[in-house]
Amino acid sequence: MRLLFFAGSARKGSHNKKLARLGQHIAEANGIEAVFVDLADFYMPIYHGDLEEAEGVPERARAFKALLDEYDGVMIVTPEYNASVPALLKNTLDWVSRVKAEEDVFKTRVFAISGASPGYYGAMRSLLQLREILSVGLGATVIPQQMALPRAMQAFEEDGSLKDDNQQKMFADVVEALAVATRKFAA
Repeated sequence: MRLLFFAGSARKGSHNKKLARLGQHIAEANGIEAVFVDLADFYMPIYHGDLEEAEGVPERARAFKALLDEYDGVMIVTPEYNASVPALLKNTLDWVSRVKAEEDVFKTRVFAISGASPGYYGAMRSLLQLREILSVGLGATVIPQQMALPRAMQAFEEDGSLKDDNQQKMFADVVEALAVATRKFAA
């Protein structure tokens, strides 16, 4: 079993990248092969049907879809921009969904979602929308466990773990739930 972790933010100091990397480390500490990838390495133009018709699906969308194909479970950690999913994340999902293949990567993987925000809600509003995009829009299996990390600016230790032991355990539980669901889904 292999798990992929990525954040819906390309910002260098992203709290969501920190949380996604923490998920990778938790998985690895439990003997699970896990990788973190950065959406900054997968730049794609804003989705536009005329662009797709004229130029086809961008190579970076094909590359990201191929990467998703390599993993059995995926955790997406998203920020919240104006009470919504960031455009970068939505655009990535939109383009990947346009890559034609025999196997639909969204219907053949298990997904987990979490998010971090400096605000009080901890990206909860974007998590609601992301769950709907994945499950309703793309037909993905999304586990019910998730974590919304509030006040992310003060949440992390220097080593990347969470300062609050309860939050650390809660996030580890989400990673474990993804691993368990992925094993069952693949069986």
